[in-house]
Amino acid sequence: MKIFVKAKPMSYEEKVEKIDDSHYLVCVTEPPQNGLANRGIVRVLAEHFRVAQSRVAIKKGFTSKNKIVEII
Repeated sequence: MKIFVKAKPMSYEEKVEKIDDSHYLVCVTEPPQNGLANRGIVRVLAEHFRVAQSRVAIKKGFTSKNKIVEII
Protein backbone atom coordinates (compact mmCIF):
# COMPACT_ATOMS: atom_id res chain seq x y z
CA MET A 1 0.00 0.00 0.00
CA LYS A 2 1.38 3.42 -0.95
CA ILE A 3 0.43 6.49 1.04
CA PHE A 4 1.27 10.17 0.72
CA VAL A 5 2.64 11.74 3.89
CA LYS A 6 3.05 15.36 4.86
CA ALA A 7 5.74 15.43 7.55
CA LYS A 8 5.73 17.85 10.45
CA PRO A 9 9.04 17.54 12.35
CA MET A 10 9.81 19.28 15.67
CA SER A 11 6.20 18.89 16.80
CA TYR A 12 5.13 18.82 20.45
CA GLU A 13 3.45 15.45 20.13
CA GLU A 14 3.71 12.44 17.85
CA LYS A 15 0.54 11.65 15.92
CA VAL A 16 -0.83 10.37 12.63
CA GLU A 17 -3.79 12.26 11.21
CA LYS A 18 -5.71 10.77 8.29
CA ILE A 19 -6.68 13.38 5.71
CA ASP A 20 -8.28 10.98 3.21
CA ASP A 21 -7.79 7.37 2.09
CA SER A 22 -4.19 7.82 0.93
CA HIS A 23 -3.03 11.12 2.50
CA TYR A 24 -1.76 11.45 6.06
CA LEU A 25 -0.22 14.14 8.25
CA VAL A 26 2.52 12.71 10.48
CA CYS A 27 3.87 14.79 13.38
CA VAL A 28 7.12 13.73 15.06
CA THR A 29 9.23 15.33 17.79
CA GLU A 30 12.57 14.68 16.07
CA PRO A 31 14.38 17.46 14.16
CA PRO A 32 14.84 17.21 10.39
CA GLN A 33 18.59 16.58 10.64
CA ASN A 34 20.62 13.53 9.64
CA GLY A 35 17.48 11.52 8.87
CA LEU A 36 16.16 11.64 12.44
CA ALA A 37 12.70 12.85 11.40
CA ASN A 38 12.49 10.16 8.69
CA ARG A 39 13.25 7.45 11.25
CA GLY A 40 10.63 8.94 13.54
CA ILE A 41 8.06 8.94 10.73
CA VAL A 42 8.76 5.27 9.98
CA ARG A 43 8.44 4.41 13.69
CA VAL A 44 5.16 6.33 14.17
CA LEU A 45 3.61 4.91 10.99
CA ALA A 46 4.62 1.36 11.99
CA GLU A 47 2.88 1.84 15.35
CA HIS A 48 -0.20 3.34 13.68
CA PHE A 49 -0.60 0.54 11.13
CA ARG A 50 0.54 -2.14 13.62
CA VAL A 51 3.35 -3.51 11.45
CA ALA A 52 7.09 -3.91 11.96
CA GLN A 53 9.29 -0.92 11.15
CA SER A 54 11.03 -3.01 8.50
CA ARG A 55 7.73 -3.13 6.57
CA VAL A 56 7.53 0.68 6.27
CA ALA A 57 9.77 2.34 3.66
CA ILE A 58 10.06 5.91 2.42
CA LYS A 59 10.16 5.68 -1.39
CA LYS A 60 10.32 9.37 -2.35
CA GLY A 61 10.88 12.65 -0.54
CA PHE A 62 13.76 11.91 1.83
CA THR A 63 14.59 15.62 2.10
CA SER A 64 11.08 16.96 1.53
CA LYS A 65 8.09 17.39 3.82
CA ASN A 66 5.95 15.59 1.23
CA LYS A 67 6.81 11.91 1.07
CA ILE A 68 5.60 8.74 -0.58
CA VAL A 69 5.69 5.82 1.85
CA GLU A 70 5.15 2.16 1.05
CA ILE A 71 3.74 -0.18 3.69
CA ILE A 72 4.15 -3.87 2.92
